[in-house]
Amino acid sequence: MDAEVSLRDVQEADLEVFLRQEHDPEASRRANFPPRERERFMTHWRENVLGDPDVFVQAILAEGELAGNAVAWTEKDGRRFIGYWLGRPYWGRGIGTRALTLFLERETHRPLYADPFEGNTGSVRLLEKLGFHRSGTVRHGEHEHVMLVLTE
Repeated sequence: MDAEVSLRDVQEADLEVFLRQEHDPEASRRANFPPRERERFMTHWRENVLGDPDVFVQAILAEGELAGNAVAWTEKDGRRFIGYWLGRPYWGRGIGTRALTLFLERETHRPLYADPFEGNTGSVRLLEKLGFHRSGTVRHGEHEHVMLVLTE
């Protein structure tokens, strides 16, 4: 049976769950994103995510449980990006696909970009399934990421 997936605004209490999810070693490895220490994480979320009116962020719920988040922001060069993070218990169950489908109905800016780590094949496949197309690669430090774009 498919889990019921919904979105809602992020609440302050959600940040503790997001912090734990970011500190999952397997999630951090797959995303190629080193976990931040608590204070840096909380400051980033409070000031740069929740405190920035340009950022659109939603909590992802699966069967009413907090499963992760999806976020859209504008880079200094004017390109709008999305990112998402799901806790490991929610991987491989179609929750990410359903959550990002709902998110993309609300985040209507196009083109929309994403740049997952090339080794995170699940994330690349999910974004491609939702209509993102490869437009090249980009390096973040020593690691290559796939540049994806959604135009429609």
